[in-house]
Amino acid sequence: MPKIETFDASSFWKNAYAHQRGKLLKRVDVPEDQIIALANKKYVELPAALKYEIETSGITKKELQ
Repeated sequence: MPKIETFDASSFWKNAYAHQRGKLLKRVDVPEDQIIALANKKYVELPAALKYEIETSGITKKELQ
């Protein structure tokens, strides 16, 4: 069984600027009206379903730079 690749979202979120967080949220199809509110929250405050979607999306840190 192949190993599932996960994105280290918590460390990215901690070190990222708001526009980088917004770019990540757009990649996982978060509606525009929610992006600003979510980008300004701490990673632990995000909904569990959204965190799961981010971590298993296959996005790499290079894509968000």
